[in-house]
Amino acid sequence: MKRNMRQWLYELKSAKVKKPLPVLSFPCIQLMGITVKDLISDSDTQARGMKLIADKCDCAASVSLMDLSLEAECFGSTIKFSDGEVPTVTGSIISGMESAQALEIPPIGSGRTSVYLKAAEKAVQMITDRPVLGGTIGPFSLAGRLTGVSEAMINCYEEPEMMHLVLSKAADFLIAYINEYKKTGVNGVVMAEPVTGMLSPDLARDFSEPYMRKIINTVKEENFIVVYHNCGNAAIKMIDSILNTGADAYHFGNAIDMAEMMPHIPENVIAMGNISPAEQFMGGTPQSIRKAALDILNQCGKYPHFIISSGCDIPPLSSWDNINAFFAAVNEFYSGQPRF
Repeated sequence: MKRNMRQWLYELKSAKVKKPLPVLSFPCIQLMGITVKDLISDSDTQARGMKLIADKCDCAASVSLMDLSLEAECFGSTIKFSDGEVPTVTGSIISGMESAQALEIPPIGSGRTSVYLKAAEKAVQMITDRPVLGGTIGPFSLAGRLTGVSEAMINCYEEPEMMHLVLSKAADFLIAYINEYKKTGVNGVVMAEPVTGMLSPDLARDFSEPYMRKIINTVKEENFIVVYHNCGNAAIKMIDSILNTGADAYHFGNAIDMAEMMPHIPENVIAMGNISPAEQFMGGTPQSIRKAALDILNQCGKYPHFIISSGCDIPPLSSWDNINAFFAAVNEFYSGQPRF
């Protein structure tokens, strides 16, 4: 469904009662009685899972699967699959300049991208009461999966030309992929750039920011936004570089303090975060996640441009009791009920 997403962002910021926007998709497997393998393999299943969550949870937007193995698989990376966890990349396919030069940009539709694009198209037809956002990896995080994460950071110093070549190819692929997402009717994408959060601010400025900015400036428009995600503990130190990417909104992980981050975010820009997916949604209790949510809201709810969210993708087997407690805590805060 086509929407003026600039207006949507303005209304989100202006609303007195803020709907949360957690990265919530994979836990639908519990509602459907299926495995992660089932979910990632079929577009109808993915769309139904997104619709189930949209019906169950009053989120500001619906977010598709945040599967950061997807794009690397298209380039030829080996992927580890399991029934209860999100797929992961194993090994690397780039070992130096020669293999970087030989790396071919894969066509859109290769690997599982066709499944995810078809799922998004179907979800847009089923979910009409809120925006639907696709999910993609960011350029440096994709390059890190192709070269190896540790190797990517070392190569920024030792083989910068090789890294820039891989990043250029990654960015070109992601632009093409996001443009295909546009054709499905989704209202934007959440672009996850977690590996950048492990870099120094100077390296992030050289090896992530230019490619993120190129992608964002190419694909965003009035009816299509890009939400930038960084879950690294150095995000605050590199915030100027992050903001220079020109994203429409920003999403941060629980490695940083949102109360410390918010003063750095311009008042006209949405920032989201950051309940721990592992410690709270997966490993917490309804009581602990209520406290965590209210703590963040009591610190950051004074900012009109703050939207509470999970710190990252909520794991597939996270307790629905905890997920429900998160939404209840948000309702409690905005209803003005006693908070402790």
